Amino acid sequence: MSAEPFSHLDRRGRAAMVDVSAKDTTRRVAQASCRVLLSGGTVERLEELPKGDALTVARVAGVQAAKSTAAWVPLAHPLPLDQVEVEIEPGEGGVTIRSRVVVTARTGAEMEALTACAAAALALYDMVKSVERGAVITDLLLEAKSGGQSGEYRRGEYRRPR
Repeated sequence: MSAEPFSHLDRRGRAAMVDVSAKDTTRRVAQASCRVLLSGGTVERLEELPKGDALTVARVAGVQAAKSTAAWVPLAHPLPLDQVEVEIEPGEGGVTIRSRVVVTARTGAEMEALTACAAAALALYDMVKSVERGAVITDLLLEAKSGGQSGEYRRGEYRRPR
């Protein structure tokens, strides 16, 4: 655990938006992922559900949410995103959602990548709830980031806490 102070707290310990005005503008990339646990029967029907093509709706929701992250996360900076990719991969036991966000800015796009995955998962849940209310959204995590002062980060193997 780091002894560094939290960057989003002011001198009095109150929540505050970080001043990034002195930082250099650099290319930054962030990748995130999450899972939506579903039964095999639901996975097979994702493109033909009563509401329509669940995968397309979820992908578009993820892109839209990444572009609106500052509206979702109170202390996030509004960023001029260069690219947002959301991929949804059906598999055994559900789907994996992955996002990749690129920005040229003074601060990174980690929150945008995480928001893209979360929103895609929520939209997918909305699409499948009529056939499977027990769907579970899980394991939302930052996979990698690059650019900026803190440099490269790549997650090692993730093990779910017990």
